[in-house]
Amino acid sequence: MSSMSGRGARAVVAAILGSLAACSSPPLQPPQQPPSREATPAPVARPAPASAEPRAASRWTAVDWQALPGWGGDDLLAAWPALRAGCQRPAPGWAEFCARVALQPPSDAMELTLLLMKHLRPWQLAADDGSTTGLLTGYFEPLLQATRTRQGAFQWPLHALPADPALRRLPRRDIDGHPRFEALALAFVDDPFALLQLQVQGSGRLLVRDASGAERLSRVAWAGHNDQPFQSVARALLDRGEVADATPRTLSDWARRNPAQVRDALAVNPRVVYFREEALPDASIGPRGAQGVPLTPGRSVAVDRSIVPLGTPLWLDSTEPWSPGAAPTPMRRLVMAQDTGSAITGAVRADFFWGWGEEAALRAGRTRQPLRLWALLPQGLTP
Repeated sequence: MSSMSGRGARAVVAAILGSLAACSSPPLQPPQQPPSREATPAPVARPAPASAEPRAASRWTAVDWQALPGWGGDDLLAAWPALRAGCQRPAPGWAEFCARVALQPPSDAMELTLLLMKHLRPWQLAADDGSTTGLLTGYFEPLLQATRTRQGAFQWPLHALPADPALRRLPRRDIDGHPRFEALALAFVDDPFALLQLQVQGSGRLLVRDASGAERLSRVAWAGHNDQPFQSVARALLDRGEVADATPRTLSDWARRNPAQVRDALAVNPRVVYFREEALPDASIGPRGAQGVPLTPGRSVAVDRSIVPLGTPLWLDSTEPWSPGAAPTPMRRLVMAQDTGSAITGAVRADFFWGWGEEAALRAGRTRQPLRLWALLPQGLTP
């Protein structure tokens, strides 16, 4: 950790801003207020890449480091593991910068700040209509109790991906009780809504109890889905007045009180996610995101990869998750684009990975805040 105080670090950041401006391409002057369509310079439209994957509509505007709210106040060393992981699979144009990252870890936060400011340049992201404010949500890695065989309350299976495409595309209602799916069951859990939440999150941890009573922790990762549309089971129950809210505890309590209605309730959502099981030798390592590297709690985000290439460092300007009775607290930090999600679409859109455990679940459930984003690209690399 850096020995420099936050006030001292910010003072040094302010001092080096001027020196960096002289050795890089001339920066644009930052606006004094949050950028608007009229206040910003003419933006750069992001062209379609050479790959077959089209780029969604977005705008990228080069700005000065001073335009990043709170820059100099983040503990950048906390982002170093995510940055280093992202450089394991660098995006095109990042080889030189990632070689510097691999050469020597920074001794303190100021050294890392200088590295970023010398070799990268910030670009503010905006939607095609010029809007620079989007949405931040959160996700986490749930933990479920499980058994290897169907027994007692453990009646709800997680399935491996079927090899047969026709079998793979069956809707949820046709999968439940299907004889060919019995052999694809990886494990059985005791809470159908916890399983549904696992499918929404895309990965999770299983605490599996065997016949002897011994427990083993493993991870289940996303392996595919059945190509059916997603429908919210919680919304259907809310609309019918079956539950007062959609919290995990409320939904699980409803399932325990209404066991005969659970299958019909779940069938409202025809989409099923399939998993593969992985060993978990180190419980402190996060799941692998779409970039193929482990996610870092509090420093990895899911983005729309048609706009933001995976492996891109991002400066995030939002607020801490909502808490009853509390005033909004700024959340401004360096994060890495290392994952994707079907609901994560648009230029100013991110899903924040909080980690695992009860606190992560609570924070993820409360994360729904306004967001502004800046992408940090190597000098000379244009969007």
